[in-house]
Amino acid sequence: ASQKMTVQDDPRAFPTVDVPDHAHYTIGVVILIVGITGTLGNFLVFYAFCRSRSLQTPANILIINLAISDFLMSITQSPVFFTSSLYKHWIFGEKG
Repeated sequence: ASQKMTVQDDPRAFPTVDVPDHAHYTIGVVILIVGITGTLGNFLVFYAFCRSRSLQTPANILIINLAISDFLMSITQSPVFFTSSLYKHWIFGEKG
């Protein structure tokens, strides 16, 4: 009979935890909502900044910088996390 390898047997192994399916789906939906909200909200901040001359102050450039960074994080990380939650494992494999 073959023995099951554990994390203790292979120091390179990444530890995993059994999580119920509904937890994956719940987290996935929450991340999807946060991603959509972050994308739309930060786009609106950037749009308002570009359209209104009174908002274009040196102090607001920091706010726009943060909004752009958050926008890019929302559009790059949320879809990956959401998809991985639906598949219930990391979609890029071991090397990713």
